[in-house]
Amino acid sequence: MSGNNKDIIDFVIPWVDGNDPEWIKEFNKYHTKQNNFTYRSWDNLKYWFRGVEKFTPWVNKIYFITWGHLPEWLDTEHPKLKIVKHSEYIDKECLPTFSSHPIEINMHRIKNLSEKFVYFNDDTFITSRIEPSRFFKHNLPCDCAVETILSTNDLSHIKLNNSIEINKHFIKQKQLIKNLSKWINYKYRIEYILRNLWLIPYPRYSSFLNFHMPQSYLKSSFTEVWDHCEDVMKTTSRSKFRDISNVNQYLIRNWQIVSGNFHPISMKDTINISVFDGNNPISKNKIEDACRAITSNKYNMICLNDGYCSEELFNKAQININKAFDSILEYKSKFEK
Repeated sequence: MSGNNKDIIDFVIPWVDGNDPEWIKEFNKYHTKQNNFTYRSWDNLKYWFRGVEKFTPWVNKIYFITWGHLPEWLDTEHPKLKIVKHSEYIDKECLPTFSSHPIEINMHRIKNLSEKFVYFNDDTFITSRIEPSRFFKHNLPCDCAVETILSTNDLSHIKLNNSIEINKHFIKQKQLIKNLSKWINYKYRIEYILRNLWLIPYPRYSSFLNFHMPQSYLKSSFTEVWDHCEDVMKTTSRSKFRDISNVNQYLIRNWQIVSGNFHPISMKDTINISVFDGNNPISKNKIEDACRAITSNKYNMICLNDGYCSEELFNKAQININKAFDSILEYKSKFEK
């Protein structure tokens, strides 16, 4: 990569070991309901690092956010790897936190993080070669703008809070006039274009389609949102657990979209698979779908959503999915000891 700062792109990924006895002890210290944790581990984080090394060798730094624990196989001496503890960038008055929201909305405070960075969840993987222009073009984060009706689910209150903040600071019709070509864009799927057209008459933003994929961000976007939405950002940062008053990282993503501060792209190179649907027999087909998605070379990035299922079905999925990863990423990366 060029030495020009404009070319620098970092990756950020948080991780938690939910079976760490010390973490569980601290969790139970603050939580009103005591829990005996039995977190299931897919044991596939190493494939995330292998994918980064093989398919995005151009990445500048990887910021690995952790409560304090680390995978025992991770080589923390790798020159591209930066271990970041919560205490290193989140105000101490907000710690400890057991919610992803404070961890995410304060990411811009990570020391030496580049202006352009991509945020990954640990269930999103790179499975094919990607160029930097997939994440940023003309120095703008690449994204797909799709408005949608707010639905009822686990995060509906968070989505509502995000939209409340957006509507406080933007007039929808004014923003659409300024950036219409970024909403009605030939790169989008026809159903996305039709959805945006259908919602144009509505005077306020309802919600935004979230692809749950690696997300491109400008660090300055976080600063801007904090400047305009300081109260709710502080309230969220002080939440040790998820709360109905919170916003999350998608407020910043939505802010980038509504302000027109993004470059339109298709999302056809990604796939999001919910591996389990309870103990429904269809879950077995989803396991096969996930394996095919990994090995097909059709997608650049995939997300594998977990769900509720029997231990037997989970074990089967873990073996088969990790075997699929191993078929395209069989060699240890230099991030492994």
